[in-house]
Amino acid sequence: MGTCRARLCCVVAGLTLLSAGAADCNGQADDAAPAGVVLSDQVTAAPIVIAHRGASGYVPEHTTEATVLAHAMSADYIEQDVVLSQDGIAVVLHDLTLNDVSDVARVFPDRARSDGRWYVMDLTLAELRLLTLTERRSEGRPWKQSGTRFPLEQGRFRIATLEEHLRLIDGLNKSLGRTAGVYVEVKDPARHRAAGLDSSVEILKVLRAAGYDSASAPVFVQCFDEAEVRRLRGELKCPLPLIWLTAKMPDEAVVREAAGFCDGLGVTLNLVVSSVSEKGEPTITTLVETAHRHGLQVHAWTFRSDALPEGVQDAELLLEWLTVEGGVDGIFADQPDVVAGWRNRRLAADGRGNPFRLLNAGRRRLPGSGVSSSGSASPDNPQK
Repeated sequence: MGTCRARLCCVVAGLTLLSAGAADCNGQADDAAPAGVVLSDQVTAAPIVIAHRGASGYVPEHTTEATVLAHAMSADYIEQDVVLSQDGIAVVLHDLTLNDVSDVARVFPDRARSDGRWYVMDLTLAELRLLTLTERRSEGRPWKQSGTRFPLEQGRFRIATLEEHLRLIDGLNKSLGRTAGVYVEVKDPARHRAAGLDSSVEILKVLRAAGYDSASAPVFVQCFDEAEVRRLRGELKCPLPLIWLTAKMPDEAVVREAAGFCDGLGVTLNLVVSSVSEKGEPTITTLVETAHRHGLQVHAWTFRSDALPEGVQDAELLLEWLTVEGGVDGIFADQPDVVAGWRNRRLAADGRGNPFRLLNAGRRRLPGSGVSSSGSASPDNPQK
């Protein structure tokens, strides 16, 4: 299968341009090579806003309502976590289990496993359609104590397939005249394979059918499982931009190796802003600088305006640290409107031009080589 060694910068810049005119993306192309980051100078591109499970700070996560609201809030990308039903259909849910976000215990009281959990892969799509989704019930999450989230057990929210989400976003792109991309996560692929299901293959099939078939399409594919990211790029020859998710600080050797099989890192906020002093001064790590040196983007998760990290008193100050000082290329947010609004105001107020660091400092990845133009070689989900 020929793959387009496409200009990923066109996707990012095209979704984040805030002034008139198109980005110049005269990057190299090699149809025989897997996709990678190809970057050109960007004078108006700003960090992308990724709606975390849709506009999940306002309505229950991964519902079609959360998707519509995220689009209306000017998110550049809308996230879809994907698991498979018993009959192999890709559905948009974060967990492999249904206990925390649905009324499955009422509808199917006798379908729990011995661990007391109901699994998505134990129910067919037709059975999943019978469930009602709710805001997460689990305690111990700081944002649940703020009283700002959608009420529990309220509304009639339903499970939808990945195909349905993609069709909805395509329709909104057309009717609203603004392109929002998709940001799809392959959830726990090893557990799926153990059940005889191949989530990566199914997800790529659905994406391809919807037109997401090259690196120039507005799409990212992400996964925590390093081996699966390697499989996507190698065995499955995925032509789409790949993001390896990690909650652990990678050293330069790991980043250099990652540049050979993915296009970016998805990391926790504290891997960029590691701490805040008693005087309110942030400690910015060198992770983004290191990643950019090897041609990788960095997308940070998860910004929540109703649950700021310890020591952070102001949401906009955190955004300043992450982007202007930290240099991240994208931010996952429960409240995408907060990030998009701040970004737009920040751009408009800066009379000297773009205040954000240029993506990857204009570096280019050579087609098929895993080497940047400067010569540098290129279990459990922690609840992103």
